[in-house]
Amino acid sequence: MYENAATDRRGFLGAVGAATALALVGGIRIAEAAVVPRARNVVLVHGLYADGSSWANVIGPLLDAGLCVTSVQNPLTTLAESVAATRRALAMQQGPTVLAGHSWSGTIVSEAGGDPNVSALVYVAARAPDAGEDFPALARTFPSAPASAGVVTTDGFAQLSESAFMNDFANGVAPAAARVLYAAQASNVATLTTEKTSVAAWRSKPSWYAISKQDRTINPDLERFLAKRMKATTIEVDSGHLSLVSHPKEIAGLILAAGGVAP
Repeated sequence: MYENAATDRRGFLGAVGAATALALVGGIRIAEAAVVPRARNVVLVHGLYADGSSWANVIGPLLDAGLCVTSVQNPLTTLAESVAATRRALAMQQGPTVLAGHSWSGTIVSEAGGDPNVSALVYVAARAPDAGEDFPALARTFPSAPASAGVVTTDGFAQLSESAFMNDFANGVAPAAARVLYAAQASNVATLTTEKTSVAAWRSKPSWYAISKQDRTINPDLERFLAKRMKATTIEVDSGHLSLVSHPKEIAGLILAAGGVAP
């Protein structure tokens, strides 16, 4: 898996960052990577149907690598309010910072990632809209992911049914852990998913992308399209949508690479 790639890349991952490279290790293709400064911090943003604790399994390895880590509690109300929460977290960082987002929060990464503190962007099975893009329209050009059929709206707020959450959102996660995540599921303003970004930070910042091969929430081929469009350093993880829960070593490894830190 991704951690096996670390040994082969130690020669070009170090204090000054990741030099341009191309490797195929353990069946995972590492695309050409930009040179990045060594990060001091990581800011993590969660997506829909989750909260900041969804990053818990990734946070430990990042702390062990000596990074300062902040997991934003995304309000999931409006894009402006969600971006503001992330910008507040970014303003508290000192030095180069990796900004990572899962799922819908890739929208936040694209909008807020131009912050001067941000040295690299990481998208984990995430949306990555272009400026002003109608992302739902783009998604409809790919086969619909099964989870979308399980969205339940009440008083203008959306969440996933238990069946959709367990079978499509958290597929590949141990059932006991998935039940805990379902219990902590956050609801979002239903119109949030249609809001558009005004910028696309990935057009000016080096980007990394983790594709979930068994994703039933975002079509994996859509993820591949997004990663290719942004010319991201890309890995494919044999996981469902919640790779940050089920495959934390691979996701932490990708974030460390984006931060110029040898795993």
